[in-house]
Amino acid sequence: MPANTCSASASPAPELPSGLMLLFATASGLSVANVYYAQPLLEALASDFQIPLAAVGGVVSATQIGCALALLLLVPLGDLLERRRLMLWQLLALVAALLLVSVAAAPSALLGGMLLVGLLGTAMTQGLIAYAASAAAPHEQGRVVGAAQSGVFVGLLLARAFAGAVSDMAGWRGVYQCSAFLMLCMALLLWKRFPLLPPSPNASSGLLYRDLIASMFTLLRRERVLQIRGLLALLMFAAFNIFWSALVLPLSAAPFYFSRTLIGAFGLVGVIGALMAARAGQWADRGHAQRTSCVALLLLLLAWGPLSLLHTSLGALMLGIVLLDLGGQALHVTNQSMILRTRPEASGRLIGLYMLFYAAGSGLGAIASTMAYARAGWQGLCQLGAAVSLLALLLWWWTRHHGDSPDPASNA
Repeated sequence: MPANTCSASASPAPELPSGLMLLFATASGLSVANVYYAQPLLEALASDFQIPLAAVGGVVSATQIGCALALLLLVPLGDLLERRRLMLWQLLALVAALLLVSVAAAPSALLGGMLLVGLLGTAMTQGLIAYAASAAAPHEQGRVVGAAQSGVFVGLLLARAFAGAVSDMAGWRGVYQCSAFLMLCMALLLWKRFPLLPPSPNASSGLLYRDLIASMFTLLRRERVLQIRGLLALLMFAAFNIFWSALVLPLSAAPFYFSRTLIGAFGLVGVIGALMAARAGQWADRGHAQRTSCVALLLLLLAWGPLSLLHTSLGALMLGIVLLDLGGQALHVTNQSMILRTRPEASGRLIGLYMLFYAAGSGLGAIASTMAYARAGWQGLCQLGAAVSLLALLLWWWTRHHGDSPDPASNA
């Protein structure tokens, strides 16, 4: 019996092996890391390509444009094509995109390569989460999505430490060459270990690609859970990127003059928060999604207090990072667990639509981050991040009774 088949039988579907869940998490983390390697490298990229400091955030935004295109055009393909073969071809294309960035000689080539990395890295990451959700039994879907999403957050955070360390040893181009090698190794593991899922009912019904894409607009218009949770994700990831896109700027200047390796290592602190939030999916499975959302958004808001003390206490900065990543991870896992329960047969499209909100928030946060820092310094940037976080909390409060908390057992 397929692991994702909903059944009323007395015996529950078997749970995914822990080794396979770890592989999903690792593959997701390595895939998403490619989208974020540029953040601790902004200073080096600005210097190498002669890009003004206030505009260098556009490098990150280029990857986010690629993210948006992937979510709209590529991630939904998982609802139509055999997922394992689709993942393999996308992974090999990602390897080629990483090598293209590593040999870029002009700003236009750099931006084009970054767009492709965002496109293919996002298609892989979100496709893997939908893959994991499809392979999971209904009663453990939150737990599986939480594990895969923990891999994404850890990969996102470790990306900065990895990029900083490798760039100090081999330059920023070495970061993308090393990642291309890692993704090639992952292609082998993916093909050998990932489960072959039953054909999608969409494929057997003769659904065409254009109809698949058109159906996304219908889902967005009709699914209240998707609308609310998408807006929360937009604001949360805008706040997240307001911080991470600009952190390299004060830490590389006086009085710190930290190396890119040391700056990237601050991402390791965030892993603590990400791992602490890994159980958020299980809480959603048990019907506590709204409580988890409230606590997560409060932590996101409170984080800006210690983050604003960067110039007086690095300990406070690290505490703020833990709170920021704990709140962000818990909310993100809860959002996805709730959304995927609404329409299991449309997991790829639902993930794609939800993550479009994420991409929009990340892109806006990256642009606003460098602009705010250039005009108002670190304190102005933290005030902006706190304002966005407060807006997210208020949005949750206004919508908490509007039917966006489906019964976790309804799809079991």
